[in-house]
Amino acid sequence: MMLMTTSDLPLERIARGKVRDVYAVDADRLLLVATDRVSAYDVVMAEPIPKKGAVLTQVSAWWFKQLGDVVKHHMISADADEIAAAVPVLKPHRAAIAGRAMLCRRGTVFPIECVIRGYITGSAWREYAKGGTLAGESLPAGLRESGRLDPPIFSPATKAESGHDENITISEMKKVLGADVTGELERLSRLVYTRGRDVALKNGIIIADTKFEFGRTASGEILLIDEVMTPDSSRFWPADGYAEGRGQPSFDKQPLRDWLDVERHAGRWNGEAPPPKLPPEVVEATSQRYLEAYRRLTGADLVVPD
Repeated sequence: MMLMTTSDLPLERIARGKVRDVYAVDADRLLLVATDRVSAYDVVMAEPIPKKGAVLTQVSAWWFKQLGDVVKHHMISADADEIAAAVPVLKPHRAAIAGRAMLCRRGTVFPIECVIRGYITGSAWREYAKGGTLAGESLPAGLRESGRLDPPIFSPATKAESGHDENITISEMKKVLGADVTGELERLSRLVYTRGRDVALKNGIIIADTKFEFGRTASGEILLIDEVMTPDSSRFWPADGYAEGRGQPSFDKQPLRDWLDVERHAGRWNGEAPPPKLPPEVVEATSQRYLEAYRRLTGADLVVPD
């Protein structure tokens, strides 16, 4: 499978994120292309991570198929042959889209990240450890790092164009979207997370937290969109090594973060662009971590047709 740091397709590219390129197909459809770009600490690395884009796309496609009875979603197809048949202009570009492209229904994106926290970790743990709160609201006393939250916490966040998303309260979300939409997005987020948590746990993965995005079609349908419960949008922990009271290893770009931390502490990188050149062993270790997440979750090796 070819490495891809950027895509070049004969469609109008309407957005370029840290990882995904978004193309307009027509008034009702979009094409999402997950490249092999990787970012850490809000900086995009120069070196791509082999098969990362395919992992993100195919994990999402796998989840959409599991969730069809729980929530309406935007995926039409993530199969290259089906996409090329539906969008004939892409037939000569089949190799470029194989594994990494998803044809989707189009809608207006709600400007809020719907975060569900099933375990307290990351920024939530740091805020709690400091003052016993999350987004300024009190949480129960006595929680320990990586401890399970029962019930899970719905913790919305603003969608930042650059830098980190900011945790907000549900009351603040209601001011942006209204009470009815906020309530529906919380309900759907809880349904999707509960299904995902239970499925993943059977396959040896704890989904500690995750974030969802939703959009609304021109006819008013609310759809689950973007990526779903991938190693980039979630914290995946191996269930067999889980223990409360400490941080957990994860199936994501942790090898990359660990190496960058060493570079920063040694004074060889200031944390801003341009990033340092990644050693081949860090690139390979990061790639293998993503592939292992796919393997554990789905029970199969990732196969991307040539």
